[in-house]
Amino acid sequence: MLDVLTGFSIIFVVIAAGFFLAQKGVIQQSNRLMLNQIAFYVTTPSLIFHRVATSDTSVFYSPVVLVIAIASVATMVIYWVLSAALFRRSIPETMAGAASSSYYNSVNIGLPIAMYVIGDPTYVVPALVLQVAVLTPIIITGLNWGGTEKGSTRKAIIAGLTAPMVLAAVIGFIISAAEWTVPEPVMAPLEILGGASIPLILMSFGASLKGDKVLQKDPKPTITASALKLAGMPAAAWAIGVAFGLTGAELYAAVILAALPTAQNVYNYSATYRVGETVTRDTVFITTFLSLPAMLVIAYLFGG
Repeated sequence: MLDVLTGFSIIFVVIAAGFFLAQKGVIQQSNRLMLNQIAFYVTTPSLIFHRVATSDTSVFYSPVVLVIAIASVATMVIYWVLSAALFRRSIPETMAGAASSSYYNSVNIGLPIAMYVIGDPTYVVPALVLQVAVLTPIIITGLNWGGTEKGSTRKAIIAGLTAPMVLAAVIGFIISAAEWTVPEPVMAPLEILGGASIPLILMSFGASLKGDKVLQKDPKPTITASALKLAGMPAAAWAIGVAFGLTGAELYAAVILAALPTAQNVYNYSATYRVGETVTRDTVFITTFLSLPAMLVIAYLFGG
C-alpha cells in the first residue's frame, strides 16, 4: 500500500513544483505549452515504446483487458449522450470531456495500484497499449475535428492515426510480438527520454493551475466527466465483466483499473491542440484526489 501512496505523492509533489514555478514566473504560458509539446512529440512516445517493446504480448488477450476496453468506449459514449442532452459543446470540446471520463492513468498510478491493490501488474501494459493504439487516435481525431478548410476531416483522421504515441505503441507491439530485441544503444536513450515524460506533463499541469481555480469555469462538463470516471466507468466494468463471466480476482481487477484517475496524457493532448484544456485539467485534478477513496469503496464492496 505504501507504493500506492508513493505513486499519488509523486504526482502531487511534481504538480506543486510546476505551480510554484508558475507563481514565481519561471514557467510562463509559452514555456508551459512547450513542455506539453516536448512530452507529446518526444518523451511520451519514448516511454510508450520502451514499455511496450519490452512487454510480454501473451497477456494482451486477457478478458480483463477486453472488459476495460469496452467499459472505456461505453463511458465515452455515455458522456457524449449526456453532453448532447445537458450542455452541448463543439465536437473537439466534447471529445476532451469524453476522453477525461474514460482515459485512465495506467502508468505512474496504474502500475503500483496493479501491484499492491490487485496483486498482479500483468494488465497494466496491455491496458496502456489499448488506450494508446485504439483510443488515442479517436481522441486526437475528435480534438482536430471541425476545421473549415478543405480536407479538414481527412486531416483530423490522419492526425489521430499518425500521432507519435500511436506509432510508438504499434511499433513497440510489433517488436514485442516478433520477440525482437532492440539494441541497448538504441533502447537506453529512449528509456532516459521516456523518464522525462511524466515530470514534464505534471509540471505543465501544475503551472496551468495558476489563474482559473478548479471548477471556476464551465463546471458542468468537468463534474460529469469526473462522476463518470470515478463511478460510471467502474460500474460499467463490473456490469460488462459479469456479462463476460468474470468472477473473483479478474472482476476485481477490471473494476479497480476502471476506477483509476484520468490520465495526465488527456490534459497533454488537449493542451497540445489547444482545445478543452479546462475540462481535462480539472477532471485530472479531481479524479486524482478522489480515486483512492473510490477504490477503497470498491475494495469494501468486494469484501477486501
